[in-house]
Amino acid sequence: MGKVERIVTALAEPVAAAAGCELWDVEFVREGGRAVLRVYIDRADGVSTQHCEAVSRALDPLLDEADPIQGSYTLEVSSAGLERPLRRDSDFAKFIGRAVSVRLYAPRGGVREFVGTLSGHDGQTVTLDGGALVFEKKDVALVRLHVEWGDVL
Repeated sequence: MGKVERIVTALAEPVAAAAGCELWDVEFVREGGRAVLRVYIDRADGVSTQHCEAVSRALDPLLDEADPIQGSYTLEVSSAGLERPLRRDSDFAKFIGRAVSVRLYAPRGGVREFVGTLSGHDGQTVTLDGGALVFEKKDVALVRLHVEWGDVL
């Protein structure tokens, strides 16, 4: 996590909590020549546009005061989403037993993305399907929740 993300996380956590939400993640990226600060929130009962708006309105003046980003940027506040990425140890612990997708930096046996049930994470490895698949953390580009969209619709 970079300096901007650390500062914004410290500012956004209490703001999200005051809105009845949990801060899920903060991301600062440059896309198409513009800077974008994304704040992802979560809530057990789901995140509405009103939650996003409340967090955005409360966070904006705090960001102006702290000024962690040089130049102009776009602030986006949104739900973490159904297929949210898992990054922190607490994210993995929360979703043990759930379907995840693991994307590797380099293919293993010709396959770059694996889907299975998250059965373990120890900071060094990600384990799926009770140990049938074990990935070294250094080889993993991304782990996210996996949703079978036919089951959702």
